[in-house]
Amino acid sequence: MFSTKDNSRMAYVIVVGNEKGGSGKTTTSMHITIALLNAGYKVATIDLDGRQRSFTRYLENRRNWSNRNGLGLLLPHHSAIDFSAKELRTDSEAADFSQFMDIVSQVEREYDFVVIDTPGHDGYLMQLSHSVADTLITPINDSYLDFDVLGHIDPGTAEVVELSHYATTVREARHRRRKADNGILDWVVVRNRVGSINSRNAESVMKSLSSLSMKLGCRVANGIAERVVFRELFPVGLTVLDDLNIYTVGQSATNSHLMARQEVRSLISALRLPIDELGKRRAQARKVWAENSAKPIDTMGLLAD
Repeated sequence: MFSTKDNSRMAYVIVVGNEKGGSGKTTTSMHITIALLNAGYKVATIDLDGRQRSFTRYLENRRNWSNRNGLGLLLPHHSAIDFSAKELRTDSEAADFSQFMDIVSQVEREYDFVVIDTPGHDGYLMQLSHSVADTLITPINDSYLDFDVLGHIDPGTAEVVELSHYATTVREARHRRRKADNGILDWVVVRNRVGSINSRNAESVMKSLSSLSMKLGCRVANGIAERVVFRELFPVGLTVLDDLNIYTVGQSATNSHLMARQEVRSLISALRLPIDELGKRRAQARKVWAENSAKPIDTMGLLAD
């Protein structure tokens, strides 16, 4: 949680992190963001990946599709970190820290949630963002190749015998957070690309995750399956939580779309984010406003608290 001088308002920080690329971090970040916007909350997003900027492109695609079709899609207040390429590492870290804190100062008092998408490699900003997280979400593909970023196992028992560098990084971030403000970082490991049929490998991976959970106090949740729909929606900036008729041009959503939507909703529920009835009432009021207004909806600053 970002701290403020007068504690009048502090944004709840959700960090999506994993040192391994291709685990679904950006897709997860985007769907959580849209879920919170739909619930009526003021949401800010930060893209820490100065090289790839996948989260930034996803949101740009959403804005462009919305403007092109006059849809008025909900969008967060978004910021992206520029990649620092200083000659000295200390200079790069100082520049990154300055960028990060400038963005934080702009959003910590004005928004309910901040969703941070991190790069697929270790670095100064990765560690810094983990230290300020209220909820850390680590998506992993359902295989031991991806599990290795969390820990090393005994192949005979599937028990975790040694923590990986990333798991150790998270544990240290928890310690720093507790020392700074006595806060608790809720770590949720999310199984992505889970097969529709329970395989022997999947059962073994789940056993290893249970072992990791006992060692580190993280929670385990199911995420999204391997579905073409998620790749299809990226170019137009949509999510399965949106009205998919605006993508399929009047055609009904497929069973795959509907199943993917249910998977995302189940994930949001499993995260146990502080979403209350006030936010839901604000979302309904915003929906009514949108239906009676020709203006496109951009950020969440349309209704007063």
